[in-house]
Amino acid sequence: MRYFRLLTNALVGGVLMAAYLVVLVFQLNPQLPVLSVTAARWAGAVFALYVPALGVGLYILLLGRDLFASRPLRPAWLSVRLLAWLSVVTLGAAALLTWVNLDAFAAVMTDAASDRMRAGAWTTTGATVVVAAIAVFRYSFGRRGSRAAGVLLTIVLAVSAIAPVWLRGSGEPWIRPPLLHDPETADDEAQPMDVVASGRVPRVFLLALDAASLGFIRQRVAAGRLPNLARLLDRGATIDLATLRPTEPEPIWAAVATGKYPQKNGVRSRGLFRVSADDADAVDILPDDCFAYALVNQGFVRAEELSAAALGARPIWDILADDGIVSGVAGWPLTFPARARVGYVVSDRFDDAASSPLRLADADAASPTTAADVARDVFDAWQAKPWRDVLPSLAAAGVEPTGLDRARWDRAYHDTAVALAQQFAPELTALRYEALDVFGHRGLAEAQPERFGEPRRADPHRSTLDQYYDAIDRDVGDLAHDLAPGDLLLVVSGYGMEPTPLGKRLLAHLLADPDLTGTHEQGPDGFLIAYGTNVAAGQFSRGAIVDVAPTILYYMGVDVGRDMDGFARTDLFVAPFVAEHPVKYVATHDR
Repeated sequence: MRYFRLLTNALVGGVLMAAYLVVLVFQLNPQLPVLSVTAARWAGAVFALYVPALGVGLYILLLGRDLFASRPLRPAWLSVRLLAWLSVVTLGAAALLTWVNLDAFAAVMTDAASDRMRAGAWTTTGATVVVAAIAVFRYSFGRRGSRAAGVLLTIVLAVSAIAPVWLRGSGEPWIRPPLLHDPETADDEAQPMDVVASGRVPRVFLLALDAASLGFIRQRVAAGRLPNLARLLDRGATIDLATLRPTEPEPIWAAVATGKYPQKNGVRSRGLFRVSADDADAVDILPDDCFAYALVNQGFVRAEELSAAALGARPIWDILADDGIVSGVAGWPLTFPARARVGYVVSDRFDDAASSPLRLADADAASPTTAADVARDVFDAWQAKPWRDVLPSLAAAGVEPTGLDRARWDRAYHDTAVALAQQFAPELTALRYEALDVFGHRGLAEAQPERFGEPRRADPHRSTLDQYYDAIDRDVGDLAHDLAPGDLLLVVSGYGMEPTPLGKRLLAHLLADPDLTGTHEQGPDGFLIAYGTNVAAGQFSRGAIVDVAPTILYYMGVDVGRDMDGFARTDLFVAPFVAEHPVKYVATHDR
């Protein structure tokens, strides 16, 4: 019976911790009304997942304590003394989680929401101190707990859960600013099909790489590899780009494309989460460092992809269209359904359509229809190719590497952009590659064993990650070779890749999850490399991912929005160009 009493106390501790996790979900998602059916469903989902798991975990801790203690615990069914110490543990963990998540997600929250969450974190921290004092001074020296102490403990625990929610407020819905040109209503056929370059502005090529690491590139360049990227590093301008969390493609590339952080562009994560399809309000940030994505993996919560309608600020290609500047966009997130005012857009979901036997999504995945026709032919050709044609240098290994399909579609987006350049002659070309992220997650230990405590290989071992960097290097060389005087090549990574901590790798083994040796959860910096006749060579001061859009607008002679969070990095260009091209501003491009 003693063990059952330990279990009931452990389950109460699990309920307390789950309650604090519900509060954390509310704090990270200020748009979620507290007094609503949706909020009640979220509370139910969190309790359903975490209470059993945390209860069992605390129960194991209590059994472990009994195993090594000289005097076993003999608690009541609800022991105030035992719950006081369990409350110290759960409150301390809740306070730590709140501070960690506030630090991680402050960049994607409004200042007001961050301030309210900070006040809640201080409240939880203060409650931890008070409960610890109660446990130490009332229950540490063999004294029996009094009813007054139990009432005081209950009041403190109730305040510790209610006060952060009260400080957070009833809800802060995000209001989308009105756009001059809404992608949902833009006319897909509003432009002539024989668009040609106007010649008024230089061409800009933006090569966007998911999870590329400047440190990895420099290491390989020092070893005599990646010759084209080596030339860019030697003769171009390089800056580190401060990223934001969560380091997911949608919020990262939305910030790059708009020059605005999520508070202004409305994209805070890669998707929306709902407990029920009937929920009017959705959560878009799940807490970090507490296995919150198990809510999705275990079916308690539904995940939904974002569409172009989620973007609450205009991307650079839509801004350039105001001046008739032609843009070509391929593989970029949040471009579905695709709507191109001037130029073309091939959404990052076009490969989904290519994989569908009925091809019903082609019309929405690319714009205009002529671009969809070209992309369809290119994707069909790549879909029919054997895997050895995607990365021929790996064919000798005889085994198809995991994630190669992502590389296949990267090649298809690249070839689509090359083919469409003949028809549209875009002055801005934005092309994104995704496969580095896949190969980095699964193959970082193979590529850089020295970062995992193993000796660096002396032989010229060619990992899958190295092979794909080689493929990108060849594409960079082709782009650099085709640059005309005045053209600009930008190679941009929104975030880098680093080794997965040992604890997470061990846990993945225990849960039989994929062995992911690389991670970007802690948000290692991205980078920007600029190359062209007007670019000054060297390493320049650290910037931010929101600097990319205003820098492109500046270089192409378009006014920079004063409401953009980034800055035009004029220091990347030679003095004569900057002297002849001062930065011009407009209040906003959105309203």
